[in-house]
Amino acid sequence: METVRLILVYAHLVGFAVLLGAAIAQYFAKPLRINAPMIWGAAAQLITGIALSAPLRGEGREPDPAKLVVKFVLAAAIFVMVFFSRKREAVNPGHFLAIIGLTLVNAAVAVFWR
Repeated sequence: METVRLILVYAHLVGFAVLLGAAIAQYFAKPLRINAPMIWGAAAQLITGIALSAPLRGEGREPDPAKLVVKFVLAAAIFVMVFFSRKREAVNPGHFLAIIGLTLVNAAVAVFWR
């Protein structure tokens, strides 16, 4: 089970890297558009995050339910912001920066909330 958890953690980190990297690259490329790697990264974050919350139950490493809810809400918000804006020719700069900011906040919650 530990191997599965480590694979999920790895996929979760790759999803984060793809989402953040693609968003920052697109921010400097102009026009501000939602690109395919951002969608895939957000989806990977959401799916692997949900999967990571399930197998930890009962192993003595019970995650804080409040932290799980906060991370889920942030990941779901990021996914919704990316998915429903994917077909626009240009995205509002505030909307785009909110995606980047929420991605960084989600990572901060994971690292600093113990």
